[in-house]
Amino acid sequence: MKIVCIGGGPSGLYFALLMKQLSADHDITVVERNKPYDTFGWGVVFSDATMNNMREWDPETAEEIQQAFNHWDDIELLFKGRTIRSGGHGFVGIGRKKLLNILQARCERLGVKLVFETDAQSDADYPDADLIIASDGVNSRIRSQHAEVFKPDIVTRPNRFIWLGTKKLYDAFTFDFVRTEHGWFQAHIYKFDDTTTTFIVECTEATYRASGLDQLDQDASLAFCEQVFADNLQGEKLLSNSRHLRGSAWINFQRVVCEQWWLKNEHGNHVVLMGDAVHTAHFAIGSGTKLAIEDAIELTRQFKLLGDSPAHIGEVLDTYQELRRVETLRLQNAAWNAMEWFEVCGQRYCDQLLPEQFMYSMLTRSQRISHENLRLRDADWLGGYERWFAEQAGLTIPTDQAAPPPMFTPYTQRSVTLKNRIVVSPMAQYSAVDGLVGDYHLVHLGARAMGGAGLVFAEMSCVSAQGRITPGCPGLYAPEHTAAFKRIADWIHANTDAKFAIQIGHAGAKASTRVAWEGTDQPLPEGNWPIISASPQQYLEGVSQTASAMTRADMDRVTAEFVASTQAAAEAGADWLELHCAHGYLLSSFISPLTNQRTDGYGGSLDNRLRYPLEVFAAVRAVWPDHLPMSVRISAHDWVEGGITPEDAVEIAKAFKAAGADMIDCSSGQVSKQEKPVYGRMFQTPFADRIRQEAGIPTIAVGAISEADHANSILAAGRADLCAVARPHLANPAWTLTEAAKIGYTAIEWPKPYYAGKAQMEAIFAREKAMNS
Repeated sequence: MKIVCIGGGPSGLYFALLMKQLSADHDITVVERNKPYDTFGWGVVFSDATMNNMREWDPETAEEIQQAFNHWDDIELLFKGRTIRSGGHGFVGIGRKKLLNILQARCERLGVKLVFETDAQSDADYPDADLIIASDGVNSRIRSQHAEVFKPDIVTRPNRFIWLGTKKLYDAFTFDFVRTEHGWFQAHIYKFDDTTTTFIVECTEATYRASGLDQLDQDASLAFCEQVFADNLQGEKLLSNSRHLRGSAWINFQRVVCEQWWLKNEHGNHVVLMGDAVHTAHFAIGSGTKLAIEDAIELTRQFKLLGDSPAHIGEVLDTYQELRRVETLRLQNAAWNAMEWFEVCGQRYCDQLLPEQFMYSMLTRSQRISHENLRLRDADWLGGYERWFAEQAGLTIPTDQAAPPPMFTPYTQRSVTLKNRIVVSPMAQYSAVDGLVGDYHLVHLGARAMGGAGLVFAEMSCVSAQGRITPGCPGLYAPEHTAAFKRIADWIHANTDAKFAIQIGHAGAKASTRVAWEGTDQPLPEGNWPIISASPQQYLEGVSQTASAMTRADMDRVTAEFVASTQAAAEAGADWLELHCAHGYLLSSFISPLTNQRTDGYGGSLDNRLRYPLEVFAAVRAVWPDHLPMSVRISAHDWVEGGITPEDAVEIAKAFKAAGADMIDCSSGQVSKQEKPVYGRMFQTPFADRIRQEAGIPTIAVGAISEADHANSILAAGRADLCAVARPHLANPAWTLTEAAKIGYTAIEWPKPYYAGKAQMEAIFAREKAMNS
C-alpha cells in the first residue's frame, strides 16, 4: 500500500513504523511542517500499560524509550502547608522532543520517508495514496475540510493553563495548590529527563483576569507564576518554549470528539483521523499520548488480522473505528471527570476539604481509581487515610487494629447516631390498603433493618388519600396509619440497631394512578380522584388526568396535612423525617419551572417557586421534635432544557439549609417525560458532591450505587455523607452485610441467629479472593 501520514506527531510516526515493520513493501511517507528533529513542548506522560503495549509491538523502540524515560510511582500533593504522598500509580515521563526524535530515527531505519518543512494543505494533494492518515493535531486541517462527514464536536473548556518547564527536579508527579488574593492556582509537575521538569500552571478564567494575566506578556506571566509558586521553586526559574505561539501563551483546552473517524474522498483515497485530530483527552490524567500511540497500534493490528492490502482498507477502518471508539470514550470520560475536578476545585474543594481528604478526592478525580483500587496501589497510605476518616467520625482506633472502611463509620445528625453510612432508600411497594401498612411492610422493612444498613426509610407516606400516587401507597393521615407505622418502628428498634425514617409527601399531578405492575403513571381505569399541582398539567400528555392549580385555600389545607403527618410520624416513633420535594410530586411541581407557570407570588423566579415548599418545610420543622434530624429530597437536575439545573440545585439546598434542613437527599429527574438523563454508575453523586461543598450542607448520595467500593469511594472523597442504596436492597435485604463480607470487613455485627451465615459467607468470599489473587 501507499500510505501518507499528514502530521509527524506520535500517532503518525508510530503508525508509519509499525506498518513498515508489518511489510517492507509498503510505501510510507510522513509529512511534517516542522524542521527535522525540531519540535515544541515539554514532557509527555503515559502509563506503564501503554509501555507494555509498545514492547509487544516494537521492542526496539520501546527499549529506546525505556532508556530515555523517567518512571515514577508516587503522586505528591503540596496543599495548605502539608506534603502528602501516595505510591503505586505507575507513570512514564519523557520529553516530547525526545520521544518524537526516537520515533523519527526508527522510521528512517525502517525506510519510512520523512518529509519535513512541508505544510500539507489537503488530503487531495496525495491522489495516488491508498491510505491517508490525518494525524495533524487538535486543529486538524483535514478534519475541518471534511467536517460534514467527520462531524466533530469541539468544546472549549473554561480554565486557562500555560505549559512551562523548570530545571528543578522532582521525584514524584507533584500537584501544588496555592491560594492568592485573586483565587486558587494549581500546578501539574513532573520530571521528564535528567535536567528538566514540566510545570503546567492552571487557573479559572476569573482568576486569570483578576490577576491581570490577560494583560501580561509571556515574560511577565513567567515572573508572576514564579512568584505564586516561589515556596515550591526555591529560586529556580520557570522556562517557556512557546515563543512560536501568536498571542497569549495561556490557552484553553479543547475537547474533541468525532462521530465518524474515516472517509473515502473524491479521489477514492481512504482518509482516517488519528490522535488529537479525532479525540483529545485532558492533561489531568495524561492520556493524550497514550491515545495516540494506541490508535496506531490498533489500526496496525487490524491490518495484520484482516489483510494489509488496498482491498481490505474499508473493512479495516470500520473495525478500527468500532473498537477504538469504545476505549477512547472510556478514557475521555475519565479525563473529562478529572478535568472538571481541576476546573472547580478552587470553588468546591480547596477551601472546604482538609488536606487528607483533598488528597483522596484528587486521587479519585477521574472515577477510574476507586477505594479498593487505591488499596491495591498503596495499602499503607489508604489504611492511614481510613484511620484518619474514622477518627473524624469520632472513633478511637487502637494502633494494632485496622480502621473500618468509610461506609462502616458512624454518622451523627442532631441526637441520632447511625451505626454506619448506608441507607435503605425509600422505594414504593404499592402494597398498602387504604393507606394502611401491614405485615408486608413489617417484613419488608424489618428484613432490611436486620440486613445491616444504618438507616431504613419507609416509602413515601402520603399526607392525604388524595396525595397518594396509587391506591397501594401508604399514608399518615388516619389514627390507624400511625399505629401501623408504630408497630414497624417498635419492631425495628427492639430487634435491630438500625434507625427508622419516614418520608412524607404528596403526589400532586402524579396521583391517582395504577400500581407499577399494572401500568406506571397510567391513570386508574375507574375511581380516579381529583388531583392538584402548582399549575394545570398532565404528567403524561394526552393520557394523565389534568391537575388543577392550587388555590391559597388548597395550600393552607395541604400544609396542615403535612403538619398532621409529621406529628403522626413522631408519634409512630420515627427517628428521622424526610420531606419529599422531588420527582415531579406536589412540592417539586412548585420548584421546577417546567411545572410551575404561576403568575402570582409562587411562580416566576426560583425564590418565588421555592416559597410554598419552604412554607411547608417551616411548618413541618416547627412540629417535628427538635432533637431529631430532618432531610429534604430534591431533584437536583430535571434533565430537560429550561428545567432545574445543578446550579439551581445549589441555591435550592441553600434555601432549605437556611430554613433548618439537616441534609439534602440528592436525586434527579422524574419531573418531565421529556427528560434525557445520562445514566451510569453513581450518576447522581456529582449533585450530592456539588451541593455538599457549595451549599455547605451534608448530603445523601443516591442512584446506581451498587457495591461497597462505590459507597466507600463516595464517602471517603467527601462527595456525600450518606449513601442511599435502593434496588440492590430489593434483590438482597442483607446487601450491607453481604458487601462487608465481600470486601473482607468482618467486624460488622450480624443478628445473633445469623452468625452461622456470617461465618460461611465470609469464608466463601475469603476463599474466592485467595483463588483470584
